Amino acid sequence: MAPPKTARKLQVLSPVPADIDIANAVEPLHISEIAASLDLSPSHYDLYGKYKAKVLLSVFDELQGSADGYYVVVGGITPTPLGEGKSTTTVGLCQALGAFLDKKVVTCLRQPSQGPTFGIKGGAAGGGYSQVIPMDEFNLHLTGDIHAITAANNLLAAAIDTRIFHEASQSDKALFNRLCPPNKEGKRRFADVMLRRLQKLGISKSDPDELTPDEIKKFARLDIDPDSITWRRVMDVNDRFLRKITIGQGPEEKGMTRETGFDISVASEIMAVLALTTSLADMRERLGRMVIGNSKSGEPITADDLGLGGALTVLMKDAINPTLMQTLEGTPVLVHAGPFANIAHGNSSIVADKIALKLVGPGGFVVTEAGFGADIGAEKFMNIKCRYSALVPQCAVIVATIRALKMHGGGPEVVAGRPLDHAYLSENVALVEAGCVNLARHISNTRAYGVNVVVAVNMFASDSESELNVVRSASLAAGAFDAVICTHHAHGGKGAVDLGIAVQKACESQTEPLRFLYPLDICIKEKIEAIAKSYGASGVEYSEQAEKKIEMYTRQGFSDLPICMAKTQYSFSHVPSQKGAPSGFVLPIRDVRASIGAGFIYPLVGTMSTMPGLPTRPCFFDIDIDFSTGKVLGLS
Repeated sequence: MAPPKTARKLQVLSPVPADIDIANAVEPLHISEIAASLDLSPSHYDLYGKYKAKVLLSVFDELQGSADGYYVVVGGITPTPLGEGKSTTTVGLCQALGAFLDKKVVTCLRQPSQGPTFGIKGGAAGGGYSQVIPMDEFNLHLTGDIHAITAANNLLAAAIDTRIFHEASQSDKALFNRLCPPNKEGKRRFADVMLRRLQKLGISKSDPDELTPDEIKKFARLDIDPDSITWRRVMDVNDRFLRKITIGQGPEEKGMTRETGFDISVASEIMAVLALTTSLADMRERLGRMVIGNSKSGEPITADDLGLGGALTVLMKDAINPTLMQTLEGTPVLVHAGPFANIAHGNSSIVADKIALKLVGPGGFVVTEAGFGADIGAEKFMNIKCRYSALVPQCAVIVATIRALKMHGGGPEVVAGRPLDHAYLSENVALVEAGCVNLARHISNTRAYGVNVVVAVNMFASDSESELNVVRSASLAAGAFDAVICTHHAHGGKGAVDLGIAVQKACESQTEPLRFLYPLDICIKEKIEAIAKSYGASGVEYSEQAEKKIEMYTRQGFSDLPICMAKTQYSFSHVPSQKGAPSGFVLPIRDVRASIGAGFIYPLVGTMSTMPGLPTRPCFFDIDIDFSTGKVLGLS
């Protein structure tokens, strides 16, 4: 098979330049050329400038009868705060498959939040010679999906407080009359919008004029308990001072104040809905059934109860289409959704993966990335994303670094922004051997799903051959299909060819069915405890608040949902400083919350922040623009 027409030969430099300098040195192909390489015609996408396009969901409908390609998920070992290069490995693997092994391939990545881009982590386009370009557009506004989520989320937040405000000052009849338009056409549309609430209340009438006074009261008065409201406002910026605020302090709000706060936009349930939806109709259903709190009688209140499901869908109707981009070597990328990897499930969208699998066809590859370590991202990929998508991966890649393994073996603390300790820059085989217990548990856990595991060792210049050999031997002993040394950061796809070959072999030899960690028909606690056991915990301890929430969600009929654990990414346990493969600890569940529209229950393990703060020296210090060329400078 001839290499793809879009394949681009890289001129690599040593030492490797800054990511933004590499990205700026390559002129991207017009996105229509990338689309053509996937047999997409102009009717299949909407252009967003020269280098981005929104692929329409109609593509999947057209190809629904076609066979899928191979499905590969990339996870990692428990990371250092510096990250171990999962995105870089995902891109490098796809560049190897597409530009060197002549395979049809699509990379599926999450859209990064501007919080980390301007905060401490930087962007998420990959790095070195394995990147998505244009890197600056990928890491900033892209096609506006996160802005659409922000607008939809905050519209719902405004509707909640507005409804409480108006219910407090109006009679049932007056409230109903204001909600229901006076003209016939307006009433018909009102009835259509509110059909779900009428059905929920057991009211079969479709004409608002036929409702009895008792039905009018039940219909018009939501009677929201302000203390039960879980819906918060969002923005895509790290702003610690908005974590807790008081609203309603203006004189016209008549003293109706309450405490609430802001989350970062990617932590919004609407983002999780976008990632887990399978169609526009499914997204409408999910947005409508999002629960914002309870009535004073303890019944869940949804976005549809507020009459907002349709409007939210309208705000999100373009965001549901994944964005087509390209790698440095001209292979296609679909960027879509970016759910918070702690609170939500930390995976890109189902619709992007499904479209991509049809586009590559039999013998092609779709490679998607799961956030953080495999205990968080890959576990949620299998137990949440694969349940809703019905897709089955043939291979899981686990990314490891000598640096992270040394840390897990007892090495000094790794702190972002500080120089690495000498232990990480010189050979220390004993530390690596000790740290391989972390890698071994990730391999064992992932193999339990029935999926072949390939370990990708993301190599750094300071890594020695002896250290690398230790990792390979430990990986195979733990049950990995293969373990491969990769240099894709320094060499692009060429540095991941061996990884590509191993992944292809793993996919071709995959025969086992996908096995979930737990069935959905057991109780909430049993599901939580199954996940805790995979971490190495000997038991689970629930706070009084968590116990009450579990009882409430069970009573409300939500106990059959999968579990999305919210815990630190820096340890298998709830304590970030516990490295390696801790065991015998008791996992504390501080609280339990629900994303009913997205479709999961999320227990909070310890304290989890949904609004990050900025460090002393954020990444934005380095970002500027070159006035002569218009190029962005300093983005990482």
